Amino acid sequence: MSALAVAENISRTFARGASPVHALRGVSLELHAGELVALVGRSGSGKTSLLNVIGGLDRPDEGEVVIDGRKLSELGEAARQRLRREQVGFVFQSFGLLPFLSARENVGVPLRMLRWRTRAREARVTELLTTVGLADHAEHRPPELSGGQQQRVAIARALAPEPRLLLADEPTGQLDSETGQQVIALLQRLVHESGSAALVATHDPALVSYADRVLYLRDGRLVDGASA
Repeated sequence: MSALAVAENISRTFARGASPVHALRGVSLELHAGELVALVGRSGSGKTSLLNVIGGLDRPDEGEVVIDGRKLSELGEAARQRLRREQVGFVFQSFGLLPFLSARENVGVPLRMLRWRTRAREARVTELLTTVGLADHAEHRPPELSGGQQQRVAIARALAPEPRLLLADEPTGQLDSETGQQVIALLQRLVHESGSAALVATHDPALVSYADRVLYLRDGRLVDGASA
């Protein structure tokens, strides 16, 4: 089975004071269509750094990232930005919604950036809000929504351009356990239905049961579960 996203021997070091921080140390992984992969590790283990490198938001010091057959190292900044907009969806712990826009408008933002025609954009937004169970809240702004509802809007926004790769950084971190499980179950279902690949960073063991595969990260390295 060919992979939608591949990370090969990724290393990333940050200079902080006198001692460098080795965020990633030779990480290699593959993400395949229709699977949700949990990335488990404590705070500071390198989860966010890995998501940022795979998503093209940061460049590795060593190694290569390939998304849908395209090497990120061979792309100029404009091409990288275009690939992120079209092929990669991001879901953040903090939701990242624009508070002055309605749920409908928030979901439509990436499609406006890609210059989708109005009728196609509105149809896609309506489809996604229905899929995440928020059709009746389309005109509500984020402050009028619960945390779980805001995260569902964020998921719908991430899926709007039909990305091949979905990256989620602690997407349930601000939610209670019941709402968090509802959100991750929704994310699992949408990934399976769309055929995209998803990498979800979490330190919550309760969410691991929803993953098709689990990767454990410790001190910037992938390890087996017993060593995590």
